[in-house]
Amino acid sequence: MTVTEAPPAAPAEPVVHRTSMRRRLVPYWLLLPGILWLLVFFALPLVYQASTSVQTGSLEKGFEVTWHVATYWDALTEYYPQFLRSLLYAGTATVLCLLLGYPLAYLIAFRAGRWRNVLLVLVIAPFFTSFLIRTLAWKTILADGGPVVEFLNAIHFLDITSWLGMTEGERVLATPLAVVTGLTYNFLPFMILPLYTSLERIDPRLHEAAGDLYARPSTVFRKVTFPLSMPGVVSGTLLTFIPASGDYVNAQLLGSTDTRMIGNVIQSQFLRVLDYPTAAALSFILMAVVLVTVTVYIRRAGTEDLV
Repeated sequence: MTVTEAPPAAPAEPVVHRTSMRRRLVPYWLLLPGILWLLVFFALPLVYQASTSVQTGSLEKGFEVTWHVATYWDALTEYYPQFLRSLLYAGTATVLCLLLGYPLAYLIAFRAGRWRNVLLVLVIAPFFTSFLIRTLAWKTILADGGPVVEFLNAIHFLDITSWLGMTEGERVLATPLAVVTGLTYNFLPFMILPLYTSLERIDPRLHEAAGDLYARPSTVFRKVTFPLSMPGVVSGTLLTFIPASGDYVNAQLLGSTDTRMIGNVIQSQFLRVLDYPTAAALSFILMAVVLVTVTVYIRRAGTEDLV
């Protein structure tokens, strides 16, 4: 009787190979929605804005691409004071946010205890209302003759700000001080949260080790705490400075024609003057200025580990 041998089994390598290929493709499939979102809502509008900036014409006759790059130079030479004012206001607000936000973030991270979650909720509480309502509230707080202005007059604070050119007489509204105050308040949470995240990640044993080496609290902060929190400092300053430099709501509601920022000019060119090429050129110039400033700042800060 002849025994028939079973045919050899097919190798399983192709199946394993297909499985490994599928696993390698999973991250790309997960990234695909985000990439499509960036293409549709960021890249395409950016390309459209770029083409608009080199167009000529009017709303009645229509605009056409003529590669009129002189629009950039004309916009820059005409509105450079607003650019400088925007960078100055945004930079001042960023510094104030850092000075106010770092102690609060330090308190929440190391001293809050069971109150930590409550304080974090209070930090993000302004987000429960709209940006516009929060800014309008400051218009009431800083009103002429109000308790805040009266207190600032009593301690002669307005005398100092008037000497610095931030206020005019006994008024706070419609001055640079009001605009910077609004920017500082509205963007302060964007500074506190990255700082808290960075400080909370610091190992407490490092502070204990520094204390065992008889380091003073000021030395511990200078040598241990602040260097380790630099990722939060960089992230917080970027999240504050970038939107503040292009903001127009605070200058519109709390300032005057003398405190207009570049965001107000762009908004006016788009919606009132209807000069779309100039508005698009101003937007690209602002983006370039902010990009260069941020790049230089990150290199000078010496950290790429952003929170």
